[in-house]
Amino acid sequence: MDIALRSKFSKAAGYQIPFWIALLLFGVARNYGEHDYPDFRELFYYDFCHWIFQVIGANFIYFILVRKYFDSGRHFDCTVFLLMSLYILGVMNRIFIVYLAEPLFADYPQDSLADIFTDIQYLLFCYILPIISGAFIFTSIMFMLRYKNEKHSRLQLQKEKAELELKVLKSQLNPHFLFNTLNNIYSLALSDSEATAPSVGRLSDILDYVLGKGQHKMVSVSEEMKIIRDYIGLEKLRYDERLTVGVLEKVPFPASFPPLLYLSLVENAFKHGAEKTGGKVEIFISLVSGPESAVFHAENSCSGNKTEEGLGIGLQNVRQQLELYYAGRYSFDLEKRKDRFLITIKTPLQND
Repeated sequence: MDIALRSKFSKAAGYQIPFWIALLLFGVARNYGEHDYPDFRELFYYDFCHWIFQVIGANFIYFILVRKYFDSGRHFDCTVFLLMSLYILGVMNRIFIVYLAEPLFADYPQDSLADIFTDIQYLLFCYILPIISGAFIFTSIMFMLRYKNEKHSRLQLQKEKAELELKVLKSQLNPHFLFNTLNNIYSLALSDSEATAPSVGRLSDILDYVLGKGQHKMVSVSEEMKIIRDYIGLEKLRYDERLTVGVLEKVPFPASFPPLLYLSLVENAFKHGAEKTGGKVEIFISLVSGPESAVFHAENSCSGNKTEEGLGIGLQNVRQQLELYYAGRYSFDLEKRKDRFLITIKTPLQND
């Protein structure tokens, strides 16, 4: 707790000290220029005494009245306490100068306490207004710093929220993908297929990618496309002759993409194409990059009237990840034709 308080005090002193020193020097220079033959020593002492109560008043007004009363909506209380505190600070400032400071550098008749408390006009123009001016400048700066800090905090919270959401989405996606792939291997094992062992090897590579690269923010296009080809090879072992898969990779402009994003779309094409369609099944995957964007296309034959809502959590996760990564700078198009389902994603190019 002591360390936190010291850190908070050091931070406050870090921006208050330069401000108040600058204000003192400005006040001395201004008052010095307004007199024809000023006594600099006496002028400095007076300005310094006023400056002390400017510092005290400004901090009291902002950190007590504004933060405790104004921010909580107690505007009437804040106004009453402000007027009272300005009067009290003005009186204290005048008493300090008359009875403590002036005897050290000047020989003037001392005002009585009754005059100090009752001469409101003199208090207002000579003591209270300097406190108000210093407090106004200080409070304005504090509000600007506060707005900047709150804006930074909001942006930081939004960033942390987005990262948390991405982790949640990936935690949904990975078990979903693993469940479907294990079902494929289970089917091969039941039929005592020779393809079981190669399938386990491919699955090992995929799991290594999911657990390793899948936790990165971005991966290279070559890494994502390699694992996509491994996944296609795994699915080909299951569907054999009735499955036709075409892959086009045209990436003259290397780029990075969110891991598992395209793999989940390929998985979706198999799940809702080959798995739920009898007879011959065609799947076409393409990735083409240009100078400014990359276009991924997944197309599969299908039957029935499937909609996006009927496709499970896969596409929903993809859409959410696109929004979190690219925030409106992407396009995500779904098209259902007579016997074909097409997904096209266009994202801005992000170089490695």
